[in-house]
Amino acid sequence: MPDIEVTSRSEEGYAVTGVVDDWELTTDATGETGPTPNQVLAADYAACFVPALRVAADRLGHEDVGAIEVDVGVDLDEDDDLEGVSFDIGVEAALGDDVEAVIDQAEDICHVHSALRSELHADITVDDGRDL
Repeated sequence: MPDIEVTSRSEEGYAVTGVVDDWELTTDATGETGPTPNQVLAADYAACFVPALRVAADRLGHEDVGAIEVDVGVDLDEDDDLEGVSFDIGVEAALGDDVEAVIDQAEDICHVHSALRSELHADITVDDGRDL
């Protein structure tokens, strides 16, 4: 039996509703009735990376980094396939010289990061010490 099970259904058109446990998410390849799969992937990547960044920061002695905000940029090719991903991350706490180490550990922890082709791994910048 798989660790994660999702049931996805499309009644018509390009909208698909996925059900995971008690949660439901509708995506639409055209973006008319919900976010596109690429938009959901961008949001999922950030949603996975933020807790990974918190864990990594904690491991390096930053117990409470406060608010974290991620602006995700996605570049698409002419076929709407992902060509590149970037994260501009704001962190309320000052991480100082640990920023690169935190990023490296967060990349190792984030499951979405691990699942993507290396050329699609996010280019990441962090603006720490921000008032969020």
